[in-house]
Order: sequence, then C-alpha cells, then structure tokens
Amino acid sequence: MKRKLLAGAVILMCLSLLAYGTLAYFTAENTAHNVITSGSVGIALREWADEQKTEPFPEDGVSGVMPGTQVTKIVEVENTGANAAYIRVRVETEIVLAQGEMDQLETGLIALDIDESHWALGSDGFYYYRQALQPGEVTAPLFTAVRFDPGIDNRYQGSSASVTIKAYAVQAANNGASALTAQGWPEA
Repeated sequence: MKRKLLAGAVILMCLSLLAYGTLAYFTAENTAHNVITSGSVGIALREWADEQKTEPFPEDGVSGVMPGTQVTKIVEVENTGANAAYIRVRVETEIVLAQGEMDQLETGLIALDIDESHWALGSDGFYYYRQALQPGEVTAPLFTAVRFDPGIDNRYQGSSASVTIKAYAVQAANNGASALTAQGWPEA
C-alpha cells in the first residue's frame, strides 16, 4: 500500500511539473523603451537703428528727439527654433513727463508705421504675423520708424518716451490655420 501511495504521489508531482512547464510555453514577457522628443519653438526679437540692419537699436534709447521728427527703429522677429512657428507681438508706448508722472494728457503723440500687409491687429491688441515663420526665417518688419507728433508742446520738455516690444511664438504644426486661430499662446 505504501508503494502505491508513493507511486501515486510521484505521478501527481510529475503531472504538476508537466502542467507548470506547459504553462511556461504559453506566456511571454518583453519590455520596450521608447523615447519621444518634442520639437522646439524659439524666437529672437531684433531691433535695428539703421535701414541696413547693421546697428542694433541702443538699449538705453535715443536722446534729443524733437517734436515732428522720426527715429529709425526696425522691429523683426527671427525663428531660432527647429519648427515652424506663429508669431505675435505686443507694442506698448508711453511718455513719462520730466517730473516722473505718466502722461495722461494726450494720446497719439507717438506713431508707428505698422506694416499691415504682413501683420494683422487682433482684437486682443496683439499684432499677428500673417504666415507661419519657418526655422531660420525673419519676419517682415512690424514697423521701421517711430514718429513724434509735431504738436508736442513745452509740457513734454525733458520727458522720455518708450516703445516696448514683446514677442511670443507657438508651434504652427497642428495648431490652427493661422496665428489668429492658433492655441497655446503664452500669457502676456
């Protein structure tokens, strides 16, 4: 009887090892490591003080400007990234009087010659470049001159005027039909 029990136990153990070995044939495991790298969008704002674009606009500005004159200031944006991008630019002008007060007297004393054939003014106050800018390309100038109204009077003696430019970019691929319909603009 003991032999029969021992033989039954050995047979049962052999059958369980055979079943486990058979299961191993039907299972498999593998690991794949995939890296996906996103593209890059980068821009550089360019401001020039001469029409040949050889002299950058001075960071400390221009002094001695008189009413009725104009200053050359060429504003462009270069796509320094690896992908096509939509471009938008905000322009802010202000005059600070000699006493340090903000000018609340009149508006329109500073005029810019905006290129509306290449740039469109959006309802949010930004100027949008009308086409996607490819890597390495530079936009047509947003404007090339700043004009000072000839009617600026003695209240403005010793004042300072500033034209502040802020440029933004978002990817063009899979992001709307134009800069005006693109999504994902950085907060201004």
